[in-house]
Amino acid sequence: MPFNVPILLTWLRVALIPLVVGVFYLPPTWLPLQDRNLAATLVFIVAAVTDWFDGFLARRWNQTSAFGAFLDPVADKLMVAGALLVLVQLDRCNAILAFIIIGREITISALREWMAQIGASKSVAVNSIGKIKTVAQMTAIPALLYYDVLFGALDSRFWGEKLLWLASVLTVWSMFYYLKKAWPLIKERSGNLN
Repeated sequence: MPFNVPILLTWLRVALIPLVVGVFYLPPTWLPLQDRNLAATLVFIVAAVTDWFDGFLARRWNQTSAFGAFLDPVADKLMVAGALLVLVQLDRCNAILAFIIIGREITISALREWMAQIGASKSVAVNSIGKIKTVAQMTAIPALLYYDVLFGALDSRFWGEKLLWLASVLTVWSMFYYLKKAWPLIKERSGNLN
């Protein structure tokens, strides 16, 4: 396993996931709910920034590796799934939306792994729909973790819910896009699909 700064940042993101979840299990006497909301939001934002930064550094310093390419999306999916599960438990996120987002991540991860095994990973490379979905999702989650009025004017509950719905719609759209791109190869390899 290679060890460099980008991989260290990815491991840091993995380590931050339990903090986003765990802060909500602290006794109220230790940390009031509003402070827990703020702490979880800040930790999630730090984790999201490491997601961008580790990829940037890996490309800039030419430190990309097969292990990093494996670990990075796993860390992303764990971060999103952990936060969504907490939001469902706090009744800040519709369980169906969480299922759609997490289910899509599992489906596309499996599809990408299979496509990589047959040498066709470029067929399911990230596209603009997926990027917009990620931006909506990574803005919605901290907004719902914060769950209050920001700067006295911006209702993070309202915007977080709207952005999560948008992310869910784009999630389904991008999943069908990737499946459509992969379908000819799936059909060809299966031999029994018409």
